[in-house]
Amino acid sequence: MSGGADSLALLVLAVATGRAVTAFHVDHGLRPGSAAEADRVAAAAAGLGAGFRALSVEVEPGPNLEARARAARQAVLPPDASTGHTADDQAETVLLNLIRGAGLTGLAGMRAGPRHPILALRRADTEALCAAAGLEPVRDPSNYDGRFRRNRVRHEVLPLLADVAERDVAGVVARQAGLLGEDEALLESLAAAVDPTSVAALRQAPAPLARRALRRWLTSPEGYPPSAGAVERVMAVVRLEAKGAEIEGGVVVSRRSGRLSRQDPPGLRARPDILGRP
Repeated sequence: MSGGADSLALLVLAVATGRAVTAFHVDHGLRPGSAAEADRVAAAAAGLGAGFRALSVEVEPGPNLEARARAARQAVLPPDASTGHTADDQAETVLLNLIRGAGLTGLAGMRAGPRHPILALRRADTEALCAAAGLEPVRDPSNYDGRFRRNRVRHEVLPLLADVAERDVAGVVARQAGLLGEDEALLESLAAAVDPTSVAALRQAPAPLARRALRRWLTSPEGYPPSAGAVERVMAVVRLEAKGAEIEGGVVVSRRSGRLSRQDPPGLRARPDILGRP
């Protein structure tokens, strides 16, 4: 919980389920006064009958600050923690993924479920819920800092698109993400049946499924998928156009006797659920 309207609304709704709830506040130490916000989150949790834990992480200023802060935050939170992302966050995420060249997985955005239980709500809904509950959200000034690309998408790109389209574009993008997420899930289930180490199976499968099977197999132990270029280099090995290929992280893929094998650099932790058969 940051103490903003979205996370406060999530807390209110979580408590309303009747389950035991714990609110986590993570102080990144990136701006003055951030530690004091934990007190406001603690007070809100106590008022609603929820537990509270304050955590802190160290994030050095520099490039990719948002991504590094998010990674640091996720590293200290429980793996099943829920977040207060809304449909507006979803629209921003999809547009950010689009401009960095993401495929269908990125354009599907975040998946609704226990991890993102209020993804169907809008920011206006969470603000209204906080007002009804008598809670005053924390206003984070970093949410208006134009140095961060997400803020520019939120305050400049989406309003401009809404003006051009003469409609609520954020809602449209969020709904499209939900539809693409269903397509993504279907394609993933089909790709899971393709053996990513069998050259014959990859050549027989439709190219989109073969690429997906390879992407699953080549995903790093940290969960980072390979680039589209890396997958295409391995597809060249499948098509017998090359004997081997090197991709991100120093991973080398080679072909022998109709099968693919990958050689990871020393220290790369194996993930049997992703890497498949050797």
